[in-house]
Amino acid sequence: MDPVHLLIIDDSDDDAVLIIRHLTRAGLTISHTRADTPADVRAALAGAVPDVVISDYNMPALRAEEALEQVRACDADIPFILVSGEVGEEAAVKLMRAGAQDFVLKDRLARLAPAVQRELREATERRQRRRAEAALRRSEERFRLIAEHAQDVIFRYRLLPEPVMEYLSPAAQALMGRPPGDFYADPGLVFRLLDAEDRPALEESWRSPRPGTLTVRWHPAEGSTVWTEQRAVALTDDTGRVTAVEGILRDVTERVVAEQERARLERQLRQAERLDSLGQLAGGIAHDFNNLLAVISGYASMLAEDFPADDQRRSDLEGIRQAAARGSALTRQLLVFSRLEPSQPEVLDLNSVVVELHKLFGRTLGEDVDVTTLLQPGLPRITIDRSKLEQVLMNAVVNARAAMPGGGRLTIVTSSTCDACPDAGAPVCLGVIDTGQGMPPEVAARAFEPFFTTKGRGQGTGLGLATAYGIVTEAGGTIRLESEPGHGTTLWVCLPGTSEDAADATRTAAAPESPSGNGRTVLVVEDEDAVRDIVCRILTKAGYDVRATDNPQQALKMCLDDHLHIDALLTDVIMPGMSGTQLATELRQSRPGLAVLFMSGYTNGPAPGGHEMPADAPLIRKPFAKETLLAELHRVLTPAAP
Repeated sequence: MDPVHLLIIDDSDDDAVLIIRHLTRAGLTISHTRADTPADVRAALAGAVPDVVISDYNMPALRAEEALEQVRACDADIPFILVSGEVGEEAAVKLMRAGAQDFVLKDRLARLAPAVQRELREATERRQRRRAEAALRRSEERFRLIAEHAQDVIFRYRLLPEPVMEYLSPAAQALMGRPPGDFYADPGLVFRLLDAEDRPALEESWRSPRPGTLTVRWHPAEGSTVWTEQRAVALTDDTGRVTAVEGILRDVTERVVAEQERARLERQLRQAERLDSLGQLAGGIAHDFNNLLAVISGYASMLAEDFPADDQRRSDLEGIRQAAARGSALTRQLLVFSRLEPSQPEVLDLNSVVVELHKLFGRTLGEDVDVTTLLQPGLPRITIDRSKLEQVLMNAVVNARAAMPGGGRLTIVTSSTCDACPDAGAPVCLGVIDTGQGMPPEVAARAFEPFFTTKGRGQGTGLGLATAYGIVTEAGGTIRLESEPGHGTTLWVCLPGTSEDAADATRTAAAPESPSGNGRTVLVVEDEDAVRDIVCRILTKAGYDVRATDNPQQALKMCLDDHLHIDALLTDVIMPGMSGTQLATELRQSRPGLAVLFMSGYTNGPAPGGHEMPADAPLIRKPFAKETLLAELHRVLTPAAP
């Protein structure tokens, strides 16, 4: 056992020796200091702090009450035992109330050693308890400071025996819009501030043995939303029931909004990539399809000439030509969507175009649709192919009409700002707003895909918005669809503005009917056998001397090596190995004045071999009528008037 240091406050050395002897006999190892004046006590306490103080009651220079006060001032946990033979019971009780731990009569010192041992144990326990309490107070103070200054909301919510918010940190004011006192007074308030869709999830989490991580929305004020991420643990009783939950709520609004925006942009990127791929596929299909239509239309035209005007077979052939023309219109929409249809852009006033088309809408839409225009005056001009802009507007209006089978309201808006182009400079926006059925998100996401339609069989091709997408993108603009089931649809088109003045609308006069070929030589270069055959037959019948090949390299050989004289080159644009533009360039190096006429199923973008179509290149699009072919060939062969 460790030595016990005694402070003996007694004016008698003999009594001090007697006390030490009794304690030593009990097995205690004793060191001691004796004091009998206030100064001696102060000096002893300032030195080695005693483990136990044993004091007489009444001494000449010091009373036990004074000694007790000094000991308590030094350390309240030091045991103070009164050992006296003269003190009365009343005085002893008073001293015990003042803080003395025990009272032993000098003629009964056998009780002293057990009393000292007991008080040493209890003093140790008191000190440990005080240290634990002090540590707890310091911990609570640190927690209070952290909780009061933390940006996260710290909470403790008791579920049993009845719901009560036991603690909520001050950060709740900023996050939830209410001070903690409101939640203490109304335990259900915390759930009412939650988004209705997230409320069941939080209630289930707080009743779960493993609340874990949960992200929910709060609405601290009308129209505002705050996202929080919960980290919590459950508290249970002896039976395992969840009695309370405590944890933190961290504001993650900025992160969630950023993730939502990133997801939106990723969806837009995927949609743009999908539409681009579909556009390339559509362009390839249109090219091949136009070759077939050119053959059908050409043979029908030639056969029709062999029958009298009143022959029924001539009428049948005209029906074939009309079907080919409708097929050509369909492929043209595919080419517009894929941005492979050549444009003739001009500077336009958007409001003027809307006003002109508005005159047609009454007859087109019916009396049960109320059409309103809200046009912002003074808009910048835009640069776009007029016919294509009209097609965009008409397609949007037709779709809106289809979404309002029972009638409704259609509003056409022009503006200098819209949600479709928040970052664009000097934009010009066109909005088509209907009060129709609207679309769910999964349908709206596919609205610009070609051939995707919600209309019944035979009621639409699914190319309206796909065509609009191609037109607007080609013009450097953006197009966006906003729709919600039961709340109508808005189509926003945003186009870049220009400072140029609007051009006057002009119409090109129809080309005059071409005369005979008069034996002039035309070299036809076309890799599609059926197209080449029908073109050669048309030209031969018109009086041209026709030479033909399916190979551009062979055409070069015929002209350069075999010295074939030709008056004009009629060539397809896209061919294996060499493009028609490259062929024309090669031939014009030795024959600068050679007349050239191009033909193609689609014409925009770089041709194979890196040669693009010149802006003023004479071109006829497949399928073409016989009259168009002959008229354009005659035009390139006829020198311009000086």
